[in-house]
Amino acid sequence: MCTLERRGRVFVLTLTGEDQHRLGHPLIAAIRSALAEVLAAAQAQPQGPGAALVTVAEGRFFSNGLDIGWAGTSRARLGELVDALRPVAADLLALPMPTVAAVTGHASAAGFLLALCHDYRVMRADRGVLYMSEVDIGLPLPPYFVHVLRAKISQAQALRDVVLRGKKLRAPEAREMGVVDVVCPGAPETAAEALKLAEQLAARKWDGAVYASIRMSMFPDACRAVGIAVESDEEKSRHFASRL
Repeated sequence: MCTLERRGRVFVLTLTGEDQHRLGHPLIAAIRSALAEVLAAAQAQPQGPGAALVTVAEGRFFSNGLDIGWAGTSRARLGELVDALRPVAADLLALPMPTVAAVTGHASAAGFLLALCHDYRVMRADRGVLYMSEVDIGLPLPPYFVHVLRAKISQAQALRDVVLRGKKLRAPEAREMGVVDVVCPGAPETAAEALKLAEQLAARKWDGAVYASIRMSMFPDACRAVGIAVESDEEKSRHFASRL
């Protein structure tokens, strides 16, 4: 399903295999387990402060969304998967380190959301699209999907086209819209550039708790939507004063 390795200060989470990396219960559980391991290692800080995460996938797909094959026509099963994915979004948005998605293949629906939950996105130019397919397949967007999309796609027209037109974004257009940060020729270059970026970010040796707190303050609505308890302004002020 996935593997986790550490390369210096960078954790590399790889969705393994040549399949579509559909987000069913097994893969969701495996990702959450890996992220819990990353969190525990970061908190232990055996090499001092400073770390980053790269998420990458093998094969033609980054992730083709929820496991609709398992869900079938059952709205209850589909709802189970939507609910199961929500903590993954929370884990990523609260992770105390920079995060980079190496989008080496198609990222559709929940797979697109998974990429958006990272701080940075590096995407290959020769193959793959970002695609929020719900409007085309006749499914409403879960509320937390909407909040994450609003938080991470800041251009109003880009958000409209992604959500209401079901526009399939290739890497150059996604970069123009601000959805993707870096475009690379192919999959190997994308993975390498994501790792390079993560290494640069980890080398800054930022305080992980402070980093996560700032991220959550940037996207309070998205964080609340995925179940993260966001500090009130008064709590933030007290926390800020205590750090001085």
